Amino acid sequence: MKIEHIAIWTSDLEKMKEFYLRFFELESNEKYYNPKKKFSSYFLFFKKGARIELMHRPDISEFMANRDVKLGLTHFAISVGSKEKVDAITETIRKNGFTVIGEPRTTGDGYYESVIGDPEGNWIEITE
Repeated sequence: MKIEHIAIWTSDLEKMKEFYLRFFELESNEKYYNPKKKFSSYFLFFKKGARIELMHRPDISEFMANRDVKLGLTHFAISVGSKEKVDAITETIRKNGFTVIGEPRTTGDGYYESVIGDPEGNWIEITE
């Protein structure tokens, strides 16, 4: 078994797609749009491994924006292959004005990682 994909509701689908493609060497399918539900999405994919589905629907975006508390997924991790890449990607993200939540470090459980926030505040661990 494996995780096939994770899905993220987003208020700005295009901005989120560009962020993930720019910093994480992903590719994208063509935009899917269902006019009846006003639902649109992209699947972003790595050369190997799980995919990320970015999804937008106006009524869901409004609902999510009005919630004070979030339970559930707290972060996901993207392995980039080396400590040097963790450092480089983290610094590139910082220089482009995005939030670095946790600086590169070796954690107590042995991971070399940083933690960044995507444009809508989802936390991503960048691991070696």
